Amino acid sequence: MEEYPLKLIQYGWNQYWQEQYENFIEKGTDMEVGRVITAHQELYRVATNEGEVLAQLSGRLRYTGGIDGTLPTVGDWVVLQILQGEGKGIIHGIFPRRSKFSRKVAGTEVMEQVVAANFDTVWLLLALNQDFNLRRLERYLITAWESGAIPVVVLSKADLCTDVDVKVHQVEEVAVGVDVQVVSSYLDTGFEGLQPYIQAGKTVAILGSSGVGKSTLVNKLAEQELLRVQQIRDGDDKGRHTTTHRELITLPAGGMVIDTPGMRELGLWEGSTGIEHVFEDIAILAQACRFRDCHHQQEPGCEIQAALQDGRLSADRYASYLKLQKELAYVERQQNRQLQQVEKQRYKQIAKHIKQKGKKR
Repeated sequence: MEEYPLKLIQYGWNQYWQEQYENFIEKGTDMEVGRVITAHQELYRVATNEGEVLAQLSGRLRYTGGIDGTLPTVGDWVVLQILQGEGKGIIHGIFPRRSKFSRKVAGTEVMEQVVAANFDTVWLLLALNQDFNLRRLERYLITAWESGAIPVVVLSKADLCTDVDVKVHQVEEVAVGVDVQVVSSYLDTGFEGLQPYIQAGKTVAILGSSGVGKSTLVNKLAEQELLRVQQIRDGDDKGRHTTTHRELITLPAGGMVIDTPGMRELGLWEGSTGIEHVFEDIAILAQACRFRDCHHQQEPGCEIQAALQDGRLSADRYASYLKLQKELAYVERQQNRQLQQVEKQRYKQIAKHIKQKGKKR
């Protein structure tokens, strides 16, 4: 594939990806390029210049993994061999990602799960009904900043809220410098503020917990019922979770959205940069402490303790900051431990190889 794949422009192909492809693959090969639309275990639906194909991983890629040992995810650009006349393909490689949204897999195991890749903007969807949760938003903001894309907070279900302005102000205090948009699918309001983010060739990843209205939002933007929507439950104003897999969807406006299953619990994977963005106010307060090594407990001249007492810093926000810091530190320690184990195993294999080689002599 040496010519420009025009049919892939609607999926975000541009000169940047063309240059990546030319550096990635030798000329004259029978390899094509495509973008992953859906991923189900090891079966992928991929948009290519010849149309959509169902693709599997090559034996080497399945064994070694792709970038950092990970496998393709929705939004990835991949190199594949198309089996002519069969509508199938074999994925041989993954392009380096420009952005990615990662989380720790559920449970006690410390492993990375890449949920989506190569998006320009992250919409953090937060419902304005009884599910409104600033602490959850802080967690999502950290992950969004770490992704490499621009976060935008989208407040949904405005029709179920009687104090919208108050909640918007609360969000702006947490998401400093982040664009905040308020929408209501029921009233059909606020969607014009989202249009600048869904321009041709641009991709938006939508993140939020179960029942915040992601499927309804996607259907509104797509101008058709693409995703199943269930009604609000009586008693708690919460929608039922309907999205069960990740999917890249093209929109009439020319952009694309990656819809993701709802995640009420989001295990952080990375966050050193994100936590600085989200809790910049606490970092500024810490710099004003009398002692540089202040632990922000009983030390005299502690600006954080002073802010907690006079109301400049809420106790809930500071507790959230400490909790997220502790969680990130734990994940980092486990990651380092895993790397050490891998490195130790590698040296064992080298030593074994040298020993066997010496015996042969």
